[in-house]
Amino acid sequence: MTVSVLVCLANGSEEMEAVTTIDILVRAGINVTTASVTNDGSTQITCSRGVKLIADYPLVKIADEPFDALVLPGGLSGAETFRDSPLVIEKIRRMHHEGHIIAAICASPAVVLEYHQLFPIGNMTGYPSLKDKIASNKWVDKRVYFDERVNLLTSQGPATAIDFALKLIELLIDKSKAAEIAAELILPPGINNYVDNQWLFEN
Repeated sequence: MTVSVLVCLANGSEEMEAVTTIDILVRAGINVTTASVTNDGSTQITCSRGVKLIADYPLVKIADEPFDALVLPGGLSGAETFRDSPLVIEKIRRMHHEGHIIAAICASPAVVLEYHQLFPIGNMTGYPSLKDKIASNKWVDKRVYFDERVNLLTSQGPATAIDFALKLIELLIDKSKAAEIAAELILPPGINNYVDNQWLFEN
């Protein structure tokens, strides 16, 4: 059975986080669907640094489709769009209720998840300058963190997107698949390659 992931995109989304996550998940054989969150239903997204991406569908067209995980890239403006979209918030609530993984990086943990109190007992990390927008008893200062109690995966920023995507592969498939993909990437020291057991950031 093919594993499926929904990646939401909005104008102002951080392109490195979005594209890196999508690319690494696809390398693992995961079926990735991208959905635009725009007022006019457009599938063209202008990201935070001006890079243009074309989503597969507007979110409204596939909001009722099943997925194994939902990914929210960061980028402050994009995260604010997710925050202000009732459709995004309802999709997160439903997928969380069904026991699926919610994965958010950079601004999205604070601006979307914490703002709406979607994970009252979920510990999380995020972009360090937004730390004050996450309850102090929930903040975890790690590159990537998975709270298995609530199936919540969070990460800090553009350069942690590789860590984020590999952890999602481990969760959705297994550690050996994460190791296989990590080996292809020629990782720098400090990122878990799922082989050496020397990673300093794993929860």
